[in-house]
Amino acid sequence: MSTRSRLLFAAVLVAALATAALWWSSRTLAPAPTAARVAAAPAQAPVDEPAPSILHPITPSAAEPPLAASGIGAALTALMGQPAMANFLQVEDFPRRFVATVDNLGRAHAPPLLWPVLPTPGRFTVEEPAGGGSFIAADNSLRYAPLVALADSVSPARAVGLYIHMYPLLQQAYEELGYPKRYFNDRLIAVIDLLLATPEPAGPVPVRLTEVKGPIAPVRPWVRYEFADPALESLSSGQKIMLRVGPAHERRLKAKLAAFRQELLRTPTP
Repeated sequence: MSTRSRLLFAAVLVAALATAALWWSSRTLAPAPTAARVAAAPAQAPVDEPAPSILHPITPSAAEPPLAASGIGAALTALMGQPAMANFLQVEDFPRRFVATVDNLGRAHAPPLLWPVLPTPGRFTVEEPAGGGSFIAADNSLRYAPLVALADSVSPARAVGLYIHMYPLLQQAYEELGYPKRYFNDRLIAVIDLLLATPEPAGPVPVRLTEVKGPIAPVRPWVRYEFADPALESLSSGQKIMLRVGPAHERRLKAKLAAFRQELLRTPTP
């Protein structure tokens, strides 16, 4: 892999890590994933379903060969060092993890076992004012500051350059995930648009303990929360991430996503 390709790979990886780690560090604001949900893959598209038109085609560069999956681990180790690899990354089957992560950001649930990163330390916190109710604690956003800064540091041009270099691997992984007639880049842009449309609450966001349903009551109460507003609770997993990081971080992440989208649509098409 050329030096330029390695720099591009580093840029897009940092963006992916920042987004995924944000989800992991806020994982206490959602019901625990069941084994069935974790194991489930996106539904297989019907065989006779017509292929939709490609809205945003990608043209990989002919100047260098496509990135080989077998070189991802070595390239990541060389770029980030062994400590970062051990502390953050799930390198095995990285293209599939990446496309599954993007796809799940636009869905109701994001199974943890499919993400390309390991859990990060820290716990979700709430405030319970004297007037009653529970709200996302104002200080909770401080946990995300390093990750948002990391995402801010990524060059959209370099990230898009690497994304295009990796695209054959990503498209193949997306098809194998259960979408043989779908185009991953169209899904990526659709998910970005969804995240950009995340509402921005004017004040503290109310939450409540997740109701545990079943004939047997748990010995200990659940310590997982959900949004008290049904409209917010019905948002996609990616939009819920944007709400959890706090309004200031949400605006910064939206600005980065908008810049990435603009750069992506600027790339040459066939």
